Amino acid sequence: MQAKKRFFIVFTVFWAVAAAMPAQDVPAPAGKALTVAEVLAAARAEEWRPLDPENTLYLELESGRVVIELAPVFAPRHAANVKALAREKYFDGLAIIRVQDNYVVQWGDPNDENPEKARKILKAKATLPAEFERPFDDRVPFTPLPDGDVYAPEAGFSDGFPVARDRKAGRMWLAHGYGMVGVARGNASDSGGGAQLY
Repeated sequence: MQAKKRFFIVFTVFWAVAAAMPAQDVPAPAGKALTVAEVLAAARAEEWRPLDPENTLYLELESGRVVIELAPVFAPRHAANVKALAREKYFDGLAIIRVQDNYVVQWGDPNDENPEKARKILKAKATLPAEFERPFDDRVPFTPLPDGDVYAPEAGFSDGFPVARDRKAGRMWLAHGYGMVGVARGNASDSGGGAQLY
């Protein structure tokens, strides 16, 4: 229950390609699963969709660029706040503050809990009410996977984002997985606003 109640501002290159690419287009070598790099290398130009520049952020690292696509259909206030933070250059020069191999990378202000040292947020909000889910809406594009998952009767993709939904409960939400970016927060559901992301 807790996993589906997390809010995620997301991007995903891998998921968008995987959702658009039928498995038979890129046969896996016998006994070996494809890597993300192999899936990306095999993707044809027409299998990509254009990103909305208004909802695309770039994280520049020494090792290369990370492209982050926000999901305002699922988390409009958080997407707007992350854009406000980016516009005021809040993230510029901040640190990668937590790395757990094959699990998570978190970045933001390492001094955010020290009011004297913390980077000031100028116009954006420090915290926002949670946006863990949204009301079910058939107008939101949805490409179903053949099976649901343990948290939702339906799992699939919406404009490249992994999504879960429950018609009976009248809700839908972004699913958590590799390639997702989420807002870091404390125990309180309204304790994050996008100043720390993972």
